[in-house]
Amino acid sequence: MLVVTRYRVEAASATSFAAQAHDALRVLAARAGWVSGVVGRNVDDPCLWTITTRWRDVGSYRRALSATDVKMGGVPLLSQALDEPSAYEVVSDPETSPPAG
Repeated sequence: MLVVTRYRVEAASATSFAAQAHDALRVLAARAGWVSGVVGRNVDDPCLWTITTRWRDVGSYRRALSATDVKMGGVPLLSQALDEPSAYEVVSDPETSPPAG
């Protein structure tokens, strides 16, 4: 499962946001079902950021969000994401899925 949250961050807040995003990834990474995660910044619009995480399954992601440490260390930042769908089912991954045919 893939979770992509996007953020609009003013230039003056970029350093603070990056630190908070790193902390959010740290607490999420400690949860069962975590696969990976990254923080990204748009190359054309530096005020647009993303936190992208991968999870074993949707249940792992949902359980992670309900954990006390994540509620305190991750959810405050994650709740600032742009209001749009963020959870995606992975339908193709060349690293884990054989080619069709």
